[in-house]
Amino acid sequence: MLPLLSLTAPVDIYCERLGPAFWAEPANAISNMSFIAAAIWGWREARRRDESNPLVWVLIALAFTIGIGSFLFHTFAQVWASYADTIPIWSFVALYCFVALSRLGGVRPGIVAAGALALIAVLTVWRLAAPETAPETTPAADVPRGPDPLNGSGQYAPAVVAFIIFTIIAFWRHHPLRWWVAGAGLVFLLSLTARTFDRDLCTAFPLGLHWIWHLLNGFMIGLVLQILIRSAPAAGRGAGAPLPR
Repeated sequence: MLPLLSLTAPVDIYCERLGPAFWAEPANAISNMSFIAAAIWGWREARRRDESNPLVWVLIALAFTIGIGSFLFHTFAQVWASYADTIPIWSFVALYCFVALSRLGGVRPGIVAAGALALIAVLTVWRLAAPETAPETTPAADVPRGPDPLNGSGQYAPAVVAFIIFTIIAFWRHHPLRWWVAGAGLVFLLSLTARTFDRDLCTAFPLGLHWIWHLLNGFMIGLVLQILIRSAPAAGRGAGAPLPR
């Protein structure tokens, strides 16, 4: 367990924040309303279509939670709030991939679950079997390191890969919402670009670009939720058959 002091340690990694005050990142904080809007859009559409899959409703709730968690991170700006920010995001990504492989890709849920468990098992065994690295003469903490050229955006590489896979699947299956899938992927690439260059443009643009990441990501999450909801199987069709609209 992390010490209490490390959980309450301040986090200052965005252009807009110039001090420890609660409201030091107003643009970054308020722009999280885009996630709330995405959740409301998904909730309205799911109700209209009588969505019956409980996992879709969980995804809608997670989209709402992303907005709350990110708001906490950009106001309190402490380590604990960073977990409130990232845990809902990656929970959404993992669960969405699970549901989308079944609904968009036509893969049976049991096969998806078995594949996910197998992947977790392989990664766990690999991690446990990996030999401990022998300590070097110079401690790693003493080796000077330059700034991350991607400004931390490298962590979202799996999401980029997932978008590429789902776009290929959607076009291969001639899914009626395939252009929605491609559009959502393009929006995500634009938002990731804004996040990546946020730090490098601080001097020229003190407000930064992270709020653009929020706005575009909220739109992207709204799109992917709509894709999932509008792809629900129609009555009398097979489980993999999408709605024609």
